[in-house]
Amino acid sequence: MVFPLSSSITLSFSPSTPKRHFLSTHFAFRFSQARSQENARPFQLKVQCKASKEAFVKDKSQCRNIPTSFNLSTLINGTMKLENVIAVILILAEITSPLPLAGWDFWSISPANAVLYSPETKLPRTGELALRRAIPANTNMKAIQDSLEDISYLLRIPQRKPYGTMEGNVKKALKIAVDGKDSILASIPADLREKGSTLYSSLVDGKGGLEALLKSIKDQDPDRVSVGLASSLDTVAELELLQAPGLSFLLPEQYLKYPRLTGRAIVELTIEKGDGSSFSPEAGGELRKTATIQVVLDGYSAPLTTGNFAKLVTDGAYDGTKLSCINQAIISENDTGKNGYSVPLEIMPSGQFEPLYKTTLSVQDGELPVLPLSVYGAVAMAHSEVSEEYSSPYQFFFYLYDKRNSGLGGISFEEGQFSVFGYITAGREILPQIKTGDIIKSAKLVEGRDRLVLPSEAKELLQKGSSP
Repeated sequence: MVFPLSSSITLSFSPSTPKRHFLSTHFAFRFSQARSQENARPFQLKVQCKASKEAFVKDKSQCRNIPTSFNLSTLINGTMKLENVIAVILILAEITSPLPLAGWDFWSISPANAVLYSPETKLPRTGELALRRAIPANTNMKAIQDSLEDISYLLRIPQRKPYGTMEGNVKKALKIAVDGKDSILASIPADLREKGSTLYSSLVDGKGGLEALLKSIKDQDPDRVSVGLASSLDTVAELELLQAPGLSFLLPEQYLKYPRLTGRAIVELTIEKGDGSSFSPEAGGELRKTATIQVVLDGYSAPLTTGNFAKLVTDGAYDGTKLSCINQAIISENDTGKNGYSVPLEIMPSGQFEPLYKTTLSVQDGELPVLPLSVYGAVAMAHSEVSEEYSSPYQFFFYLYDKRNSGLGGISFEEGQFSVFGYITAGREILPQIKTGDIIKSAKLVEGRDRLVLPSEAKELLQKGSSP
């Protein structure tokens, strides 16, 4: 049954910007437990159909606190059902659509107040991708990388994939590589240039290079494209690492007393079951008493945090450490007897050239870190028990990212609040098998010892057993 509309329709709403003539909505998302109730504002939208002017006057008090109202008089006083149906459709269309309706005097439309500027932000979703983006390399190499990484997103499109766009991306990367060859090789230190030249040739026309990738795209073979793309991006990362032999910024003077990592390092953690049970076998293998996790430490983005962690590893501080499973994380025990440093919170914002210290990021304002927490297998330091402006001297955790428990755009509610310093690149599959009480049997720095800097002042502080 269709009910005729009366002679007046009242829409009451709260726009995100006062005194602007548009319909808008306001959504409140919780990004931290402390602010979940304080800052949340209700979505206010009221549709009232009144039978008469008298009824409207009597009900006016109900809307006195609503900042804006819009009155639309119908052309025919509820006598034609077709107009009524159209009116309802127009109202619902305006409520659900950000576009103004024809004939309505709306000259500007304000976007909804959401916690992120873009829910489609291309935040790295794997540790390998985040680590590759964090390398401070030559601008030509970064342009090649960006062009190739776009293909990763295009490959996710089901059914008819945009192979023409992919082909254009590879041709763009090839042109940059060929035209910028001298600049790319000149950015590599002289003692590494020969290796760089070999990698460059492999990138352009090698078996897993750009020319081979272009052929796979022309053949419209998504599997070959995926394999070729991964190979090309691995070569890009190797070249970029050659171009970044150290930090691209100067540390603040007050932090020179801390150990620091001036590049990449790899740590291997051997985990064993605390109850004597076994880990599930690898493909075609047998049950394992121990399992190995490989973590890549990124000193480019978090030199102090990685320096402290690498120093603890070389000292054997994590050997025999117990693990606990809590709220999407596997966290190490907090042993205050270890000689670690209470390093300041250290986060490199995306688009910046040096880390921020003692400062968290405001994800609501669009600030995102170079090393995001919203990655399964991210490794970060816990907060200091004394102040959240500092990281714990010893306690770290593996983050078990789950999109189902995340906010807008799939970003963790804790994003930008911790010092993320690396990612698990091998052994992620054993994380679900780790239980409270399992033990780190051993932790070893297997690569990058030459990039770990231990200033003389830091050595003296350790000998005194003090913690800055």
